[in-house]
Amino acid sequence: MPNISRAEVAHLAKLAHLAVTDEELDVFAGQLDQILDSVAKVGEVAGEDIPPTSHAVPLTNVFRDDVVRPGLTQQQALSGAPAAEEGRFRVPRILGEEQ
Repeated sequence: MPNISRAEVAHLAKLAHLAVTDEELDVFAGQLDQILDSVAKVGEVAGEDIPPTSHAVPLTNVFRDDVVRPGLTQQQALSGAPAAEEGRFRVPRILGEEQ
């Protein structure tokens, strides 16, 4: 007995805005049924004493430590700007008057 029906596959395809044929519904129902069976088998194997993992091998952070460094002052940041106004970058308006 399949875990997922053609009607469920058709509903999923509709939600995903996929156009599928009747033949594809049968194929996808079988494929999704196999996927669900495989996931169920993995769920049976994973016992209470086995911690959940996201990767098969341990991952380590290769980034450098965050170090606080002095940043630009407001005047230094605006010194290279083509235009500044009230302590901010002045940019051309891209929206119309109505908002």
